[in-house]
This record gives sequence, C-alpha cells and structure tokens, in this order.
Amino acid sequence: MRIRAIVVRILRQFFHDKRTLMMMLVAPMLILFMMSLVFNGSTYVPKLGAVDVPAPLIQKLQESGAEVTSYTLDEAQKELEHVKLDGVLRMNGASPQLTLEGSDPSKNKAVLFLFQKAMQSAAPATAASIMPTIAYLHGSANMAAFDNFGPVLIGFFVFFFVFLLSGVSFLRERTGGTLERLLATPLRRWEIVVGYILGFGIFTALQATLIAWFATSILGLMMIGSFWYVLLITLLLALAALSLGTLISAFANNEFQMIQFIPLIIVPQVFFSGLFSLDTMSDYLRWIGHLMPLYYGADALRNIMIRGAGWDRIWLDVIVLTSFTLVFMILNIVALKKHRKI
Repeated sequence: MRIRAIVVRILRQFFHDKRTLMMMLVAPMLILFMMSLVFNGSTYVPKLGAVDVPAPLIQKLQESGAEVTSYTLDEAQKELEHVKLDGVLRMNGASPQLTLEGSDPSKNKAVLFLFQKAMQSAAPATAASIMPTIAYLHGSANMAAFDNFGPVLIGFFVFFFVFLLSGVSFLRERTGGTLERLLATPLRRWEIVVGYILGFGIFTALQATLIAWFATSILGLMMIGSFWYVLLITLLLALAALSLGTLISAFANNEFQMIQFIPLIIVPQVFFSGLFSLDTMSDYLRWIGHLMPLYYGADALRNIMIRGAGWDRIWLDVIVLTSFTLVFMILNIVALKKHRKI
C-alpha cells in the first residue's frame, strides 16, 4: 500500500505538471521528426558546370549521377563563387581541368568520384591515364572535415551556452524578487530589458571572443577571412541567444522547466544550422532553417572562415541576426508585461 501511495503521488505530480508531461511525450517525437527530415532525404546530386566540354562526356557525367549545366567561363566562375556549383569542368585541349568549390570535403570527394566514374564509362582503357588538373576555389585537398563544420560548432556553442545561462539567470532575477524591487523604482519595463541585455551582453561578448580565439588560434581552425568579422557574427549570435533566453524564461517557473525548452529551441537549430547537409532535403522543408538565428550565424561564419568573405557576403546575415535580437527584445517586453505579474 505504501508503494502504491508513492506511485500514485508521482503520477499525480506528472499530471499536475502538464509542461513536463508534454516535454516527455512531444520532445522525443519532435527530435526524431527533425532527424528523419535531415537524414532521410534523397541522395546528394553533385552540381557541375561544364565549359567547352564535349557532349558525350556531359552525357556520361549525367548518367553517372551529376547535374551538369553548360556555361561560359565567366558564368561558371560566378556560379562557383556563389556556391551554386560544386565544381566547374573545363577542357583545355584534350586535358580536363576541374575547379572545385572546395569548402566541403565530402562534396569534393563526391565530384572527383563521379568524374572518375564517368571517365571509366566513356573510355575504360585510358581512364586511369586521364587525370584532370584539379584546382580549389576555397580550401585545399588537405582540408579536414573539422575545418568544414568547425565554424558551425563555434556558432552553436556560443548560442547554446548564452541561451541557457541568460535564461536561468533572468529566471532567478524574477523568482528571487529582484525584478519586483526594480519595478518599484521609476524604471520602465523596456529599460529593464535593455539593461539586462547590455549587462549580460558584456559577458557574452567576452565569451564569444574567447571561443573564436581558441578555435582559430589554439585549435588551428581554418581562418581565411577577417577575425573581426568572426567576432561581429559571434557577438550578434550571442545577443540573439541572450534575448531569446530571457524571452523563453518568461514561460518557465524554475530552472528545470527552463532546461526543458532545450529540445524545442536548441536541438532543431542544430539540425538546420548547416552542420548536416540540407541539399538532400525537399525544397519546401528547407525554409524551416531560415526561421532560426543559428542558420544565419553559421552561414556567415562559414563564409568568413572558409571562403574569406567580406561585408558584401555577410551583410544580410548581420541584418537578420540584428532583427532577431530586436524582435526577441520587443517580445520580451510584451511577455514581461503580460506574463510576469510584477
């Protein structure tokens, strides 16, 4: 009877805490759904640009599984620079020249494998002797996989820790009664939110700087572009996480409930941040990534660190990340007014 009483008490506790119950039931299914979207996509099809390539070789490349489009040399270079092609194949007399986009080692290998397969199909006897001259627009043949997903990891760790710490810290400010005392002063709600964002922002800036420095200087992560742009993006990403963390804390009553939001807020961003290739996902599902701050942060960091991009390539990511921060701050002020009865 005593054991039965304990079981009944625990069951009642779960049914009274609807948030925990829903997290236990919904979060695993949501994560599995995200994984199925990312990993159950179609097989990746390398995209090649062909410049002065004979029609029979283009046909063999297509039969081998490539998506081949004919371009002029200038058009092909532009498409390659905008990452719309994985490589450009050009014939210099009888010798093929293959220029790879180079930022993703797995795509480089896929293009080279496909080219060898097409040559063996076209001329089995001479395929081994016909090796293309290979050049890399970005990176090199020695580029490691960590160089490719390292920039995404920098963005993820900055975002994750800032989100968690800011959410829990702001929650303690509320549950500890500090906010009540602040509201007893002439301070307005928006001033409180801005003050907390700036206060926490100093530490998040320090954290973002330390992570970026450690990854590039100590771990030797590929760094082609400006380190200052890396700092700018990590700082904007940290501010977006900071404002989102304080917003989400409005819907949590304790630290345990704040941690429960991680599967709903953080985990989906991992799958759609670019850490895994989204090219195999259906076009109508890729828009999900555009709703997440980490997607833009990871995109900008990759462009800077691997492709050496400047302001002309990252300005849109900067604007979007700034907009996310402003929207989250406005929502935080609204949530502070409607949900926090102080």
